[in-house]
Amino acid sequence: MRLTRSRFRLAVSLFATATVAATAALAGTAPAQAAAGCRVTYAVTSQWPGGFGASIDLTNLGDPLTSWRLTWSFAAGQVIDQLWNGTVTQSAGRVTVTNAGWNGNLGSGASTQLGFGASWNNSSNPVPVDFALNGVPCTGRTTSPTAPPTTVPPTTVPPTTAPPASGALDQTSTVGRVKAVGTSAQYTWPGIYFEGRFRGTGVGIVLNDSQNDYLVQIDGATVATLVTPGRTTYWVRNLTNAEHTVRLVKRTESPWAAGEFGGLVAASGGAILARPAPRSRQIEFIGDSWTAGYGNMSTTRDCNSNGGVTRNSNADVTFGALTAQSLNADYQLIAWSGLGMVRNYNGGGTDNFRTYYETDLQALWNSTTWQNPGTWKPQLVVVGLGINDFSTALNPGERWSTIDQLAADYRTAYLAFLDKLRSRYGPDTFIVLTYPDLSPTTALASSVQQIVQTRVSRGDTRIRSLYYDDNALGLDKLGCDWHPSRRDDQLLAGALTRFVNTLPLTW
Repeated sequence: MRLTRSRFRLAVSLFATATVAATAALAGTAPAQAAAGCRVTYAVTSQWPGGFGASIDLTNLGDPLTSWRLTWSFAAGQVIDQLWNGTVTQSAGRVTVTNAGWNGNLGSGASTQLGFGASWNNSSNPVPVDFALNGVPCTGRTTSPTAPPTTVPPTTVPPTTAPPASGALDQTSTVGRVKAVGTSAQYTWPGIYFEGRFRGTGVGIVLNDSQNDYLVQIDGATVATLVTPGRTTYWVRNLTNAEHTVRLVKRTESPWAAGEFGGLVAASGGAILARPAPRSRQIEFIGDSWTAGYGNMSTTRDCNSNGGVTRNSNADVTFGALTAQSLNADYQLIAWSGLGMVRNYNGGGTDNFRTYYETDLQALWNSTTWQNPGTWKPQLVVVGLGINDFSTALNPGERWSTIDQLAADYRTAYLAFLDKLRSRYGPDTFIVLTYPDLSPTTALASSVQQIVQTRVSRGDTRIRSLYYDDNALGLDKLGCDWHPSRRDDQLLAGALTRFVNTLPLTW
């Protein structure tokens, strides 16, 4: 049997685009009580050892300006060498650009473009996040003119009406690891989904993502696949004038690029309704490319001619997502292709899966430890880590000379990782360790079995292992690079669901 392969994909795109925006009352050139706002799109257009080029599109969303000053901060020591279409000064990481003589007038809705060349440290080139126009942080929306204060007679009580929810996380339910950024939500982990409700004949979905693919589902049916949609409001129209559900799902992996969901917009005459209640059942899936859905939509193992791995990946039909859906459970897919418990695919890289498990935005420069809001309490955790540790032969120079040494480190690290899970979720959560056939080596299978035995001997009775038998299940491995296909994911989901139904879970 051929070995399962998981590609170790740790390469940063040199043409990543990040968009930031800003809103607030502009100081200086904007008159008092003026409507104000701006949007900035920043793109690294080229990059080479020691240097890079970038472009900035600045759009004034507020009242007309006769001059402007754009500021931002570099967080990793980048230094601008030359700038076009403005005058630049830089003090440490703080950059100030003032308009040129010919582009100071910036009408409402008008844009101007800047470009520059800069040096960097060859290890990190994060996108600035604090763009400001004329001294005020921006968010891509406009502020209304400030109304003068009103005097209410002492005997009069003004009516109070709660404004409709406008933030993405106010309008929708999600259990995914997301980071609130203003009224939007950012995320990187695969399979993140947002669920909302609306009344009317249509709904708009606000997105800012040039890296990932999405599914849009209305009333349980997929109505669109969005391929790297960029900054857009995607509309679903011509629906029956009634109450509907909407679900947005991130299909793809993006450890170095955050997607951004800006919320829902009701069609004319409609309304965004209260978000649906979360499901009582929760499952956390932890793993690698199998869990992430690497190339699972392909019908050929060589994906070079049919769109590549990303276009052929769909986290919404992975075995984890299908299992959760069959059990009516909310779920997280905490998965990263190519990473292992102690060793990555073919010995690549130095950071393994455990380095990133607790993060909100994976490997992004502004990633932090994910803060569980207190609502994520999975009754079941399914862990599938080890394929990348054992599926390739050890290379000269790795810190293990033999598979036995690797297996010993793997077991030690896995036991410590399970201690962390127990600390996070308590003694009642069931933990299932899964593993496939990796013939001819038996190191993965024997290690997982020993880990479960060790935990049980220490009094942990709510832990099990599940072996995915290729032959018994009839897996074809027709996904990209010998990964599970969509059919295989259905078979794996069936095996896992049947196994879960045998557990004495207290949902």
